[in-house]
Amino acid sequence: MGGRVIDVDWKPTSPSNGERNLVLVGRTGNGKSATANSILGRRAFRSRAGSSGVTKTCEMQRTMLKDGQVVNVIDTPGLFDSSAGSEFVSKEIVKCIGMAKEGIHAVLVVFSVRNRFSEEEGAAIRSLESLFGKNFFDYMIVVFTGGDELEDNDETLEDYLGRACPKPLKEILQLCDNRCVLFDNKTKDAAKRTEQVRKLLSLVNFVILQNGGQPYTNEIFAELKKEATKLRDTQVEVDSLKGYSKREISELKEQMEKSNEDQLKRTTEMVESKLKETTTRLEQQLAEEHLARLKAEGAAQLAQMKSNEEIFKLREKLERSQRETQELRNRVPQPPCPIL
Repeated sequence: MGGRVIDVDWKPTSPSNGERNLVLVGRTGNGKSATANSILGRRAFRSRAGSSGVTKTCEMQRTMLKDGQVVNVIDTPGLFDSSAGSEFVSKEIVKCIGMAKEGIHAVLVVFSVRNRFSEEEGAAIRSLESLFGKNFFDYMIVVFTGGDELEDNDETLEDYLGRACPKPLKEILQLCDNRCVLFDNKTKDAAKRTEQVRKLLSLVNFVILQNGGQPYTNEIFAELKKEATKLRDTQVEVDSLKGYSKREISELKEQMEKSNEDQLKRTTEMVESKLKETTTRLEQQLAEEHLARLKAEGAAQLAQMKSNEEIFKLREKLERSQRETQELRNRVPQPPCPIL
């Protein structure tokens, strides 16, 4: 089950400036920043191996492709980490949305073939679905990093997914229609680097085409865009004011900034409230699933014990029957040997 590579020479028509916004999400250590650098073709984001994340907040860098297409790459901190609190995640989600003002053309969920798929990652993706809706998966592409390790073991991505793909990860891949690619962020082979980025951008093209050229947006995007437009218009008004002192204009600008900060705070609180609600619901669901699993395991153990007991009784019965047969043979007198 490999990535679907669609070779299409197609340019999105929805955003007026023709830019594409790609957002990378995933657990710390899965290689988000290194993948972002591979897409950009340069070391724009700090990246290093380790359990502590280098990326502390959302950052955006851009590149221009040979055909003139501008690609904005947004790197995020470890939003899938179990240590990430709802307040931190909410602020970063709002910040990310603020960067991708026109919408998100593709969400790149980054996993590593070096790391085991965790329950937290599965729960995080389900929480994003609850926050952004089921059509979130229409924009999702899974990127597996660690291609060099598979190559060293003479394995393909299909081999890996067939050998070590847990059921929850398979379900996630099915939700995004098995759109996935393998990245080797350590390779020095220029042709290989170009090819893996080409495959990814082909998938991005396909996602944009499948969604009618429209990037992903929701009410949070609409609210932030409305506020940004209002702030810009007010800024123009203030800058064109005549007859006001510099102090009065400065105070007006401070009020504008305060109003913008208040709006951001309200939006963040709304996202945080939704996240907490989703997290509570998921925790309850996971607890119920865990309890059901324990009950099933208990029932299986009980059935196994009962089966073992029945086998033990059958074995005892067989051994007793064998003993009785032998004793009966011992009691029966043997006929005398014939005299020749």
